[in-house]
Amino acid sequence: MFAARTAFTALPKSIARSSNISGVVGNISARAFAANAGQSEVVLVGCGAPNRGMGWYHAVQMLEGRCPSASLDYIIEPWFLGAGATSPGGPEFNTWAEETSSKLGTVFGTSVGDLPEPKQPRCALISGRTADNPRLFSECIKAKCSTIFLEKPGAPTVAELQAMKDEAEAAGVGVLMGYNKNVCKYVRKTREFAETVPGSHVTFVSNNAYENTPESLGECFERNAEGMLKNMAIHELALLVSFYDVTVENIESVTADKEFSSMQTLPGPSGKEFTDFDKIKFTIKTKTGKVVSVAADRCGGTDSYATVTDANGEEVFRYWMPDDEDKATVQKLQAQYPTAMPYFFTQDPDYVTVKERVAKFTATGEEAEGVATIGIAVETLRVAEYLTPTLMDQLK
Repeated sequence: MFAARTAFTALPKSIARSSNISGVVGNISARAFAANAGQSEVVLVGCGAPNRGMGWYHAVQMLEGRCPSASLDYIIEPWFLGAGATSPGGPEFNTWAEETSSKLGTVFGTSVGDLPEPKQPRCALISGRTADNPRLFSECIKAKCSTIFLEKPGAPTVAELQAMKDEAEAAGVGVLMGYNKNVCKYVRKTREFAETVPGSHVTFVSNNAYENTPESLGECFERNAEGMLKNMAIHELALLVSFYDVTVENIESVTADKEFSSMQTLPGPSGKEFTDFDKIKFTIKTKTGKVVSVAADRCGGTDSYATVTDANGEEVFRYWMPDDEDKATVQKLQAQYPTAMPYFFTQDPDYVTVKERVAKFTATGEEAEGVATIGIAVETLRVAEYLTPTLMDQLK
């Protein structure tokens, strides 16, 4: 079902809740902000709550016009527009949806299957629960999306993601991944500097700002039940796959830093217990001679960075995300959205870059330079599934 409001007509809630797409097609065709020639018609699938959901922040960036090749024409949010309307985050979502649809004409709905025929090349940005992705992915292909932008890790398991890859290839649909760190400034500068240092060693460090309490981490473990290496640290694993020849078959050894690392079993809000890393550091050596390290800390703060050490183990380079140039943008966004998740702002320019490249690829066919493919995602997930039990065994 679609709840449609245009820049010209605001439908009463009783009508908006019950209207299907055919019942409001006249309003949709009159929308002032529908995709133009040279733009991609974007469908956001899985928005989440304002100030908390990654899908919501993707929407904000597109609605603000920061991705000029992307026209966010449809937002699919079955939970907050349905059974979750009065759940935590539901009232805030519906208020935001009403404001957005009335000001910008964005069409909100509960089902991909209700979408009309695309007017311009259609791109689905899937940013829902990982467990729902395989179903949503198939629905987006049926809805004539020519490109799918899939948030990490893509699917709960390697087998499911591989099946999705095969399905897309059979349908002629391009699939690109939301591994934004592949295009990050700090990653590029670190790799470039490391190439100038004989015997260099790179460490990628990822931090989140959860409170270091059983309650906060338990909620985190339950909400991200796929585990840290398939969630928070999956971006770093994608870097290893993309730039350091890391594959399951090419891993010679992986060694956990036991002094840094920590693994806990904690109850989530449901009362069910979850075992995961709250922080982990490890070094991978490949059979082709490359060595690289990753550190991730759920309670480490808001900033990520990378370091380069020389052949003697001395640190000779460190580059932060955000750097000094980007901190002014972070401060501006914090003032504009004071209750939003802090990591939205530190990675803000990279989210824009990835979406714009994917949207432009959809609209014009121009290569989405540096953006990870679903092939990279499959291997990244394979590596995550290999590393998780290996590292857990080392920490027991």
